[in-house]
Amino acid sequence: MTGDELAALDAWWRACNYLTVGQIYLQANPLLREPLRPEHVKPRLLGHWGTSPGLSFVYAHLSRLIRHTGQRAVYLAGPGHGGPALVAAGYLEGTYSEVYPDVAQDAAGLTRLFRQFSSPGGIPSHVSVTTPGSIHEGGELGYVLVHAFGAVMDNPDLLALAVVGDGEAETGPLEGSWKGISFLDPARDGAVLPVLHLNGAKISGPTVLARKDPAEVRSLLEGHGYEVLEVGGDDLPGMHHRFARVLARAHASIRGIQQRARAGEDTGARPRWPLIVLRTPKGWTGPDVVDGVQVSGTFRAHQVPLSGVKGDPEHLRLLEGWMRSYAPQELFDGAGAPVELVRRANPAGELRMSASPHANGGLLTEPLRLRDFREYAVDVPRPAAVRVESTRRLGELLRDVYRDNPRTFRLFSPDETNSNRLGAVFEVSDRAFAERVEPGDVSLGRGGRVVEVLSEHNCHGWLEGYTLTGRHGLFATYEAFAMVSASQTVQHAKWLEEGGKLPWRAPVPSLNILLTSTAWRNDHNGFSHQGPGLIQVAITQRPEVSRVYLPPDANCLLSVADHCLRSRNQVNLVVIDKQPQLQWLTIDQAVEHCTRGAGIWGWAGTDDGSADPDVVLACAGDVVTMETVAAASILRERLPALRTRVVNVVDLMALPRPKDHPHGVDETRFRELFTDAVDVVFAFHGFPGAIHQLVHGRPDADRFHVRGFIEEGTTTTPFDMTVRNRASRYHLVIDALNNARRLPPGASDLEEWCEAQLVRHERYVVEHLQDMPEVRDWSLGDWAQTS
Repeated sequence: MTGDELAALDAWWRACNYLTVGQIYLQANPLLREPLRPEHVKPRLLGHWGTSPGLSFVYAHLSRLIRHTGQRAVYLAGPGHGGPALVAAGYLEGTYSEVYPDVAQDAAGLTRLFRQFSSPGGIPSHVSVTTPGSIHEGGELGYVLVHAFGAVMDNPDLLALAVVGDGEAETGPLEGSWKGISFLDPARDGAVLPVLHLNGAKISGPTVLARKDPAEVRSLLEGHGYEVLEVGGDDLPGMHHRFARVLARAHASIRGIQQRARAGEDTGARPRWPLIVLRTPKGWTGPDVVDGVQVSGTFRAHQVPLSGVKGDPEHLRLLEGWMRSYAPQELFDGAGAPVELVRRANPAGELRMSASPHANGGLLTEPLRLRDFREYAVDVPRPAAVRVESTRRLGELLRDVYRDNPRTFRLFSPDETNSNRLGAVFEVSDRAFAERVEPGDVSLGRGGRVVEVLSEHNCHGWLEGYTLTGRHGLFATYEAFAMVSASQTVQHAKWLEEGGKLPWRAPVPSLNILLTSTAWRNDHNGFSHQGPGLIQVAITQRPEVSRVYLPPDANCLLSVADHCLRSRNQVNLVVIDKQPQLQWLTIDQAVEHCTRGAGIWGWAGTDDGSADPDVVLACAGDVVTMETVAAASILRERLPALRTRVVNVVDLMALPRPKDHPHGVDETRFRELFTDAVDVVFAFHGFPGAIHQLVHGRPDADRFHVRGFIEEGTTTTPFDMTVRNRASRYHLVIDALNNARRLPPGASDLEEWCEAQLVRHERYVVEHLQDMPEVRDWSLGDWAQTS
């Protein structure tokens, strides 16, 4: 660095630190133009100082690199509670005032900047959706690397610098995300530069990696495949010079890897991507000792190192001295704007990280080129005449989405693409894999774009980074194990909810989640693989974002998938099993059915529409739809005088009132489906309480009697799963009789007949299991007792 460069960079860093402290502490006197008094201090002090100076230090140096190289970059702060530092950076770059004109670069704007931080009606203390340049909130720790890797896939000119806090490095998702380099193609993808920031402490004690021998940390990271570069200290300007050299070396290494790959000159082996280990004191440049206790470099610097400032003159004096140590009179002019020396450190235009369009991915989003989904339709001459693996047709559609969108669509799955019948995508793309490929491997290579890794956290997070930077995708997983990353689903929904309120945030492609290998058909894997909990999670999110679809067959699945792939700013949950299924609707019927969200299947019931039925048999989900249609068939055959209506729900969010969800059908339509007063026997794919929650406020909601998954499962037969969870056709028949307003003759006999069918079924299950080698010697009584 030249002397001029060093002066500008250090001035920018000091200004950023000053603004960070100001946001935590001050509500007035933002430039300390007068002595600091208690009334200038906020009544409640919130925020995190400890990690902030390290975050702004790295930011300042990356900005310098960008000015020299023109590198397009996004900055992801793993310790997201360092939010004031990133807000300050955007303010110094001018982006913040462009996005929020009332926070201008003057004294009044500074006052507003300080007052809004962590205040009611203001901004959060994290690097939230309100922060220009952010695609990573960092409030829930563990996801910074997966977001970074997702952001650079199919983004060859982008560098994602991801600061990993040493507290965050202790989380399971982060520990499992170092392997992202095993899935990057340097010829096609951009690069991730992790900066492991070891400042030694978390909220109340030391961190594991900071206390390890540095040689062990190096060995750990080298074992993951990285070229480890280390820099540390607190001396100035020495740290500026050392970090600048290390950052330049890392960038040169990245560019060399990419240039060789893009020129076809590399060996094909996975490169050793650089990683920086940065060691600085926690709370660097802040108060050293407070009340005789060491603060800087300890956990005491994590949040607010000086508390009770308004009522403690000594702490007030320390705060003023701390803030004046940054020499604000040198950093801001008479009007309160950053001086030219500070502004000189900023990159220009969209090269400013707070102004990068990659961090506002909707600006870069191009609609997917989608063929007419009717091309993949199943020919259904009549209901229940054809049996098809529904997700296999979706795989054929996705194959052509890959073919027609070679840089803007990816499928992410935990080693389950073939298992979930989506394997047609391998006709046009290999699995992404940068490690060694052996002769017996199938559909595997560095240039592959189907991403499989046995980590729901990785798949989910990579898709989030991919969509937040403007591309499209799908996360497909076994239903039960979607709960592994359910918290990520919630956090992403929160991001989209808040982003939708900001006019400057362009809508991004939706987060599409396909759940298959579902609870009702995981009869061979057992209880561990049976759990529809993500539906329950999704319906609790805000209605602007949450969507849950339960297509009953392949044609409905195709219609739903086309809609989801075209949508923006939503979390779309699609649930359907992969096993061969009866098919119900033609493609035209499916389109109409999915557009309406729910419909009466007149061919399944005996309701002619002339009067209210005796009972409504409703269903949402593929297996329970089959059971419902079968129950209606039994009733039609045995009790033709009983008027039954079959209602299938494909869009679960059609059930709430319109004021509760935008997809909710209006009152008239709801009555057309479910009447005003007739009892509804509802067979549901998920937990029964979900339906009761969704129909709250509808006419006489107590008349809905729901049969769903009730945590009764084992290794058994598919039909036994419906029996155990009281959702079999026989249970539905009994429920229909019990809840019909007018019981026809013979109802009691029919109940006895149904109970006999259940007994016969249980005996069949026992006899079937006896044929399994491991239990062949068990007696019938042994199995009956075990059951």
